Amino acid sequence: MARVWNFSAGPSCLPEEVLKECAAEMMDYNGTGQSVMEMSHRSSAYEPIIQDAEAMIRKLMNVPENYKILFVQGGGSTQFAMVAQNLGIKTGKAAYIETGVWAKKAAQEAAKLGVEVTTIASSKDKNYSYIPKVEKIEGDYDYAYICLNNTIMGTHYEYLPETGDIPLVADISSCVLSEPLDVSKFGLLFAGAQKNLAPAGVTLVIIREDLITDTPRKDTPTMLMYKTHAENDSMYNTPPCYTIYVLGKVLHWIEKNGGAEGMLKRNQEKADYLYNYLDNSDFYRATAEKGSRSLMNVPFLTKYSTGAEDEESVAKEKAINSKFVKEAEAAGFMNLKGHRLVGGMRASIYNAMSLEGVKALVDFMEKFAKEN
Repeated sequence: MARVWNFSAGPSCLPEEVLKECAAEMMDYNGTGQSVMEMSHRSSAYEPIIQDAEAMIRKLMNVPENYKILFVQGGGSTQFAMVAQNLGIKTGKAAYIETGVWAKKAAQEAAKLGVEVTTIASSKDKNYSYIPKVEKIEGDYDYAYICLNNTIMGTHYEYLPETGDIPLVADISSCVLSEPLDVSKFGLLFAGAQKNLAPAGVTLVIIREDLITDTPRKDTPTMLMYKTHAENDSMYNTPPCYTIYVLGKVLHWIEKNGGAEGMLKRNQEKADYLYNYLDNSDFYRATAEKGSRSLMNVPFLTKYSTGAEDEESVAKEKAINSKFVKEAEAAGFMNLKGHRLVGGMRASIYNAMSLEGVKALVDFMEKFAKEN
């Protein structure tokens, strides 16, 4: 069977070049006679793999020397708790900007753990279709928290709030290495790997060393202390070895294709092509407002999505969306069903998705619009 165009929001498509390399090494990695899947994480064969992955993150993201790079487990959702437990310890207060589901869940988790959460801005009034402008954050907060790219809503920060001495924490799960990012402006960054870096299973954390504390919030489990992972080079317990191995290969692919700057150029071209089509279409429309649009996730609705709640309108919208997704799958365009909170469709066009794939999608969308 031929490869499909995979527009999944995550786990997402990986570079074919990387998949082929992994397949070729599946039974015998580097002359060891074994797969990376089955080798000991303490072995001399595996040690260079995780060291190379860390070195490539530091290189591609220009990570300053006073930051630790950690590979942990539990996904971004576990980071909601780890951030609160490890950083919310001086005043016990934190500022959150609510721009969608994941920022809201992060705030809720922090509050559950006893942090006094202040939602200083929100875009809930327009179903999170824009990024609220917060130029400066002041106060006695232990940290300020943002979700840099909102996968479900298709929005992205085109600015960073000025936080002064308040450490800025960002969830960059769905935009990591899709563009250059000044790590020094943040106290902590984290990213689930399954969007732009690797298969699901490993979470990247980049944390400024002064934020790694011996005394996190009371009763913090050992595995939820950044200190545990920093002191043990991400090897306190068995890490997700194979996922880190694939991550390393993806990082080398990114380097070969121009690094973060090359990814930005590639992603801007894809996003511009899709948004330009949507903005000039009489049949479709993008849901995210201009000035807040993600380069990675593009939700869109059809002309039947009027927002009316009468039974006839809702039925028409569901029918046309279902038809679109079904016909798209038959044509080789997978995972385009939109999230229930937005409706319609969503095309996730992460680093590994090519311009060819986006152009093919637009051709299908145009054909579908003419027929419906």
